[in-house]
Parts: sequence; C-alpha cells; structure tokens
Amino acid sequence: MFLDFLIAIFFFLVGLEIKAGLKDLRTAIVPIIAALGGMLIPASIYLAINPGSDLWASAMPTDIALALGVLSLLGKRVNPHVRLFLLTLAIADDLFSLIVLALFYGHDLDPRSAFSTLVAAAIGFILPLRAHQLTKVIKVLSPVATYFIVPVIIIVNIPWQLTPSAFTSSITISIILARSIGKIIGITLFAWVALKLGGHSKISMKEIAGVGTLAGMGLTVALVIAKIAATNELQLDQVRLGLFISAILSGAAGYIWLRRTPAI
Repeated sequence: MFLDFLIAIFFFLVGLEIKAGLKDLRTAIVPIIAALGGMLIPASIYLAINPGSDLWASAMPTDIALALGVLSLLGKRVNPHVRLFLLTLAIADDLFSLIVLALFYGHDLDPRSAFSTLVAAAIGFILPLRAHQLTKVIKVLSPVATYFIVPVIIIVNIPWQLTPSAFTSSITISIILARSIGKIIGITLFAWVALKLGGHSKISMKEIAGVGTLAGMGLTVALVIAKIAATNELQLDQVRLGLFISAILSGAAGYIWLRRTPAI
C-alpha cells in the first residue's frame, strides 16, 4: 500500500512535468521526435530477440530522475542546453510511455495499479495550476521523488535472488542491448532526421548522442510496466536485472561521453 502511494506521487509529478514541459512545441520538436526514436528502436531490438514477448515496453522508458542526476554531476562541464534537451526528451518519453501503458496494458491494470500510474499522472496533467504554482509544486516534489521515492522503488525491486542463468537469459540480454545501444541509435537517428527536416537544436549531434546514452537509464516507469507484463517472478527478475545493468552502463558511458564532449 505504501509503495503504491509513492508510485502515485511519482506519476503525479510526471503529469505535472508533462504539463510544464510540453507547452512550446516548436522548440521541443527535436527532443520529442528523438524520444520517439528512443522508444521504437529499443522495443524493436527487444522483439527481434524475443518475438511475441509482452515485456517489450520495459525496454522503452527513460528515468528522468536518474538521467538528470548523472547529468548534474557534470556541473558546468556540460552545455546548459543539454539539460533542457534531456528534460524535454524524458518528459515526452514519459508521455509516450503512459500512452503505451494505457493502450497495450490497460486491461491488465487492477484499480490500485491504475491509480498509481495513469490516474495519478492524469490528475497532475489536468490540475488547474498557474505557471508559478506549477513551478513551485514541481520544485517541492522533485527532490522528494529523486532522493526518496526513486531510491525506495529501486531498493524494493533489486533482484536479490538470482541464478547464474539469469545473466545469460534472452530477456536480460535483450533489455541490456535494447537500452544501452538501442536508445543511442534511436535518439541520435531520429534527432538527425528531425534536424534535416528543418528542426533546430542548441546542442551538437555529439551532445545528442550523449543524451541518448544517458537515456538508457530506465528504472521507475520500466519497472511498473514489467510488473504488469511479466507472467512470473522469474521473468520479472530477469527484466529487473537487465534494467539495473543497463542503467549502470548507460549512466557511466553517458557521463564519460558528455564529460569529453566540448560544449558548443
């Protein structure tokens, strides 16, 4: 019950961030399109390895708190526009993930889970707040989510009881490949196409590739989807393992990549 309450708060914040972040679509179009690529390519990679699996959507979401947390470690070493690009991409990613959750997994949601995810996010999105009020609520809830809710969700979902075969299972390997490689390819490729079609960006393609690398960090929303889609605890543990490994790989690689990429 307490965990469901925390998840509801997290998705309420997601709804608020979607409301605040997607107001100016003209400047957000490149990261929004990049987010779409960062979901389609990982899902395609997962399904190519595991055709017919219901767990494909676990390969798609980006974790805002984790990705921005790693980015904050870079401080002034990174172009400030990189943070805005990543935030917009992650917000669009959350919106698309909620749509996927509703369309493909809505029938599997029990009322309690539905409130923790879709309803809580919808309330955050439609809440009639003025711009300054919205900013204030997000400012209050963001550190709560980053430093309390997300760590609790992560700790609860750590796969403590694993067999050696879990590290070589097709589910674990496909999650790692889909997230740590598919995110980079999808985000970079779709951003490049968007720019070629007339989109504008204040960060370089190398920086976009760095954002794509960080976007491989996906736990919170991905874990919620996995818990709905998995048919047994073994599958769920394999997804959890893949998500944890890919989050570590993506976070470390993204940090190194952006640290070595000069800001334009």
